[in-house]
Parts: sequence; C-alpha cells; structure tokens
Amino acid sequence: MASHGTRGRSGGRPTLEEVAARAGVGRGTVSRVINGSPRVSDATRAAVEAAVAELGYVPNTAARALAANRTNAIALVVPEPETRFFAEPYFSDILRGVGAELADTEMQLLLIFAGSDRERQRLAQYLAAHRVDGVLLVSVHADDPLPDLIAQLEIPAVISGPRSAAETLPSVDSDNYGGARSAVEHLLARGCRHIGHITGRLDVYGAQRRVDGYRDALLDAGYGVDELVIVQGDFTEEGGQRAMRELLARDPALDAVFAGSDVMAAGARQALREAGRRIPDDVALIGYDDSAIARHMDPPLTSVRQPIEEMGRRMLDLLLTEIADDRPAVSRGLERRQVVLATELMVRASA
Repeated sequence: MASHGTRGRSGGRPTLEEVAARAGVGRGTVSRVINGSPRVSDATRAAVEAAVAELGYVPNTAARALAANRTNAIALVVPEPETRFFAEPYFSDILRGVGAELADTEMQLLLIFAGSDRERQRLAQYLAAHRVDGVLLVSVHADDPLPDLIAQLEIPAVISGPRSAAETLPSVDSDNYGGARSAVEHLLARGCRHIGHITGRLDVYGAQRRVDGYRDALLDAGYGVDELVIVQGDFTEEGGQRAMRELLARDPALDAVFAGSDVMAAGARQALREAGRRIPDDVALIGYDDSAIARHMDPPLTSVRQPIEEMGRRMLDLLLTEIADDRPAVSRGLERRQVVLATELMVRASA
C-alpha cells in the first residue's frame, strides 16, 4: 500500500485517474466526491477518500473548475429591499442554514439583493455571464421574472417556497397550510369564536396557503368565514400594526388574531395595547415562524414553528444535486422535487 504523499506513476503529482484506479471507481465519481456532491454512496465516498489519503492527492481547484466550466460559487438571491432582509429573522435563519451546509464544500456564497428593477437588470447581466454555478432564490413573489430568467439561462436553481401549485423549479418550504390550520384549531379549542387573520403579501404562495389553512379550520369546525376579519399585511411590523387597527375597527368583538408572521404579530400587539386590549385575556394572539421575537415578546408569543435553518440546508443540498447533475435541464425537469417540511405549534402565554 502506498504511503501518504506517494508520487504518481508518472513520478509527478498523483492524478485524478490514479485516485479513481486505486478506489476502483470512475473518474467522474472521484470528481463528485471531491466536489462534495450528495449523489455518492457512503461506501464509495469512503473508498475515494481513502485513495486520496493514500496517494496524497491534492486537487487543483482552478484547473478543475475550468475543466468543468465551474466557478465554485453560488448566489443567494433575495428579491427584497435590504432593509427587510436585516429586519426579519427569517432571512438570517435561511442564511445560517445555507452557510452550515456549505461549510464542508469549496463553494463560495454570494449574497445578492434584487429588490428593484435596476438591481434585477444588473443581476440578469451577471447571471447571463455564468459567473455562478447555481442560484438559491429566497422570498419570491408570484410575478417575479427572476425564476423564469434563470430557467432560460439553464442555471441550476432552488427556490424557497413555490410560486404556485404548478412550480417547476425545485423548492423547499414548510407546511404553511397545516401550520395555519393548527393555529386556528388551537384558538377554537380555547373557546375563541371571533378569530381575525392578518395575512402576509398575497402574491406570496406561502401566505395564500396560510389563508387556506385558516379558512378550512373554521369551516371544518362548523363556523363560517367572515371576510371582514381577513386583512392583508406585508410581513412588516408596521403592516401588522395597521392591519390590527383595521381589524378592531371592523369587529370590536374580536377575541383572537392569527398573524402570518411573528414580526406582524409584534405590530398587532402594539395596536392591541394602544386600544386597551389585554393579551390573552381580551384577545389571544398567535404568530408564525417561532423566531426570537416570539420568545422575547411580553407576553411570550404562541407561534407556528417552521424549521427555517433546515430549509436553508435542504435548499443547498438540492442545489448541489442539481449542479452535480450534468444532464440537460429538460431531463432534470422530470425529476424536480418539491420538499415540504413539517411545522409545529409552540404554545406560550399569548394564547
């Protein structure tokens, strides 16, 4: 058996072909292991890693990237203003999950904001030059042109939550419908009957599904749905505060509110306090995300937990699979995956 640091048969540096021969696998398999692809069995990965160690093989990163037409970079694209990115825990949690999964690879992560037309045009030019191997899209609205542009450029991409039920890109999301339903069922079990809902932006499919869960929970329990107590917010604290004031004006007998995010629930709490309503004695309150905001509110906020960091990790895992798959995009399209992760209602003092 060769010792670590042994020379290749040519007397120079060990080659990829020599590693493949030592491990008993093909050259492409060795390349996938070195690039961190998940499309390799544990046994094969162990054999390749052992051969790398025995031969002392050191990958030539620049040459490998050039040969594969790769940049070893991926972009996390956020089609939102920077202010929203830094204000909402959702984005930092996604970024944390992506970063944790990326740590064991040689890939670099670029954070790109595309919240304005000018930023989108600049991004389109950047992507058209194929300066990244893949794209993670976070917080995409139904009318956003970026997913279709990326598909036309045949750049591997994964989206955080589908744009619709007919989404064609791989996506990772939480069970928005089930999470919302569990929140309303909890309020009903608590004896609440006048339950308002502050939605997120309804051009976001996840927000639509939360409205569906809210409606069905009421209907299946034998109660009607009062459209007057469904008010659209925008996932901001100010939007939650405005929507709560509107809800109180529409139905002064309101005894519970389900907000489509913890940030909006924080705004709703402020409006309730201004109106002299006690939480939960007068109005029970539930949020969504189970962020640090929920745990630090007074009273602590009951909230639907979605595994946001895990969503980030799964997004990157799917993207690396797409990048490693060298089949034509049309063929890959037949195997698009829509991953939906479970949610959990975290009950605290607000409800």
